[in-house]
Amino acid sequence: MTDRKTLQTAIIHSDYEPPAGFEAFPPAIHHASTVVFENVAAMRARSWLDRDGYTYGLHGTPTSFTLEAQLAAIEGGRYCVLAPSGLAAIVLIDFAFLKSGDDVLIPDNAYGPNRDLGRWLERDLGISARFYDPMIGAGIAGLIRPNTRLIWTEAPGSVSMEVADIPAICQAAHEKGVLVAMDNTWSAGLAFRAFKHGVDISMQALTKYQSGGSDVLMGAAITRDRALDERLQTAHMRLGFGIGMDDAYLVLRGLQSMKVRFDVHDAAARKIAAWLRGRPEIDKVLHPAFADCPGHETWKRDFTGAGGLFSVIFRERFGEEQTDRFVDSLKLFKIGYSWGGSHSLCVPYRMQHMRRHWPHQGQLVRFNVGLEDADDLIADIEQALARL
Repeated sequence: MTDRKTLQTAIIHSDYEPPAGFEAFPPAIHHASTVVFENVAAMRARSWLDRDGYTYGLHGTPTSFTLEAQLAAIEGGRYCVLAPSGLAAIVLIDFAFLKSGDDVLIPDNAYGPNRDLGRWLERDLGISARFYDPMIGAGIAGLIRPNTRLIWTEAPGSVSMEVADIPAICQAAHEKGVLVAMDNTWSAGLAFRAFKHGVDISMQALTKYQSGGSDVLMGAAITRDRALDERLQTAHMRLGFGIGMDDAYLVLRGLQSMKVRFDVHDAAARKIAAWLRGRPEIDKVLHPAFADCPGHETWKRDFTGAGGLFSVIFRERFGEEQTDRFVDSLKLFKIGYSWGGSHSLCVPYRMQHMRRHWPHQGQLVRFNVGLEDADDLIADIEQALARL
């Protein structure tokens, strides 16, 4: 410290610099709103659109840059933009590529808030949003209008579990110059290679398997194309989206075990789903790895895993009051949305209110299988079924 500094100034401006050469496995957490430049020339030379320097905390620190690079690598992409939640990442993509007078196509089995966002875009912003049969495949070409700019896909649907033919949709879209965005949260970018199957922008809710702790909200929009990335970054800037570096660190930590956890979720979920198929109370198990799930052949062709999420349809003789009692009677399965954490979850859905053409009359209940022992979870379901 220099003798010329007063105590207060010395507290703020320390001359100490830690010794170089520190190395450890965890990435460092770099917090910043203000980024300090070496000189005016450096300040003027840097652009927030580039990842070769730092300009302001909103646009990232080494911590968030590291997370973006790792997420892009997992997906086989080149660029990644982080958002405060999965829904925020969907909003980011819509605002990057849609304007008043444009048209967007959304699958009828899409994540509920994505559907609601589409209705809001149409009602308040003059962007037409139309919903299509997720099993339409190449037939989507017949729905594309001259002003269609974006097609959303989701495979499988996170409640109804149909597996769309993404390559066929992408080919039809690209032949007419339309971008395809995919909600790839179900597979975590592990079980489905979005870009290899033609997707332009892959969206993920990092809230799920990536963090793995049910304690972080974050989303990502990933692409291979520099021009698309610049539009995403511009929308990110205009919307003022930012993420906290502590949260970025938690996701970075979760990524290290994500593949191992995903496989454990997958194995346990298949075991429990297979057991449920034999129960007299269950009319149908909606699990993409099972041959009678809509789109199973597509799943078998394009996917390498399934994770922990699936749904069941109860027999028609069991009404909503009874299936609600079943869910309330579960002890290990807690009632809650989301998935990908250590704890198992269960949620009943009113599908007749969610889908235009839902073919089943029985009540739907969705299971998220966590990391508990599968036999203990089966015993929990069995005791709850006895209370129907």
